[in-house]
Amino acid sequence: MGRISFSQDLGIDLGTANTLVFVKGKGVVVREPSVVAKNIATGDIEAVGSSARNMIGRTPGNISVIRPMKDGVIADYDTTAVMMKYYIKKAMRKRSLFAKKPNVMICVPSGITMVEERAVIDATKQAGAKEAFPIAEPFAAAIGAGLPVWEPTGSMIVDIGGGTTEVAVISLGGIVTSQSIRTAGDDMDEAIIQYIRKTYNLMIGERSAESIKMEIGTAGEVTENEEIEIRGRDLLTGLPKTISITAKEIAASLQDTVAEIVEAVKNTLEKTPPELAADIMDRGIVLSGGGSLLRNLDQVISDETKMPVFVTDDPLDSVAIGTGKSLEYIQHFRSHPNVSSRPTVY
Repeated sequence: MGRISFSQDLGIDLGTANTLVFVKGKGVVVREPSVVAKNIATGDIEAVGSSARNMIGRTPGNISVIRPMKDGVIADYDTTAVMMKYYIKKAMRKRSLFAKKPNVMICVPSGITMVEERAVIDATKQAGAKEAFPIAEPFAAAIGAGLPVWEPTGSMIVDIGGGTTEVAVISLGGIVTSQSIRTAGDDMDEAIIQYIRKTYNLMIGERSAESIKMEIGTAGEVTENEEIEIRGRDLLTGLPKTISITAKEIAASLQDTVAEIVEAVKNTLEKTPPELAADIMDRGIVLSGGGSLLRNLDQVISDETKMPVFVTDDPLDSVAIGTGKSLEYIQHFRSHPNVSSRPTVY
């Protein structure tokens, strides 16, 4: 009697800031930062995910903390493959000893090049996937947000991640018009770091900047001028220093980044056919991704576009959920081998 083998398909949101893994029938089972700690001397991987993120800014000289994804694409191929292998193994830890390799649906930015897309597919296969199918990130986000992507009506999604902001108008199972800009959550953090450095001669780290953004970060005008204390290194004396900073100052530092995101939304609307634009005016614009949680961002976009704007119920998981829900279409690609691998209609 032959051995019985089992297969468990996966959906992966391979993000610049975080990686999420969706297991068919179980939902999102892995939520970890896209960070790897590597020993420079030996080449060994010391830590992956949350444990590696906790090492940022705290490592000795022989340990390097790497973020292998930059602006939504692979910046360090080998490290990305190792990281994905770790997450796939973590997601599949309860599978049978004789289980087959999983098929993986993996999201990519809509503005990605063919070379960058091929790197993602190859890294996914190297990490342990039997087959890898790319899906456009805004399309996956729209599915995860519950938008009627298969109907003859216009839906607009703005997915603000760590490395890219994806804006797309979707109808009848395809992306009608889209724009992908490499301005997103990481740029907000960098803007805060640079503002504090120029204004107070104080150097702070990535994690501190992200905490400031989450606590008092605001888009547009500030109604309640909150204040928090931050610690860093004084660039004049080289000694540790504590200062207070207000929400108005952080809003000012984020102004240019927010303006770029708003401009991408307006540019996409300008290229949208009139019938679909009318649908979007009725249904509104939907925001997803971690960057959409920036306070008042939805109101700023609404004021600039004169349209209703909503943040989806599960903005952090929407891309992973949409990627997972798209797994059922893997059979479609097996039966249509001539369908282009470009992530337009999935």
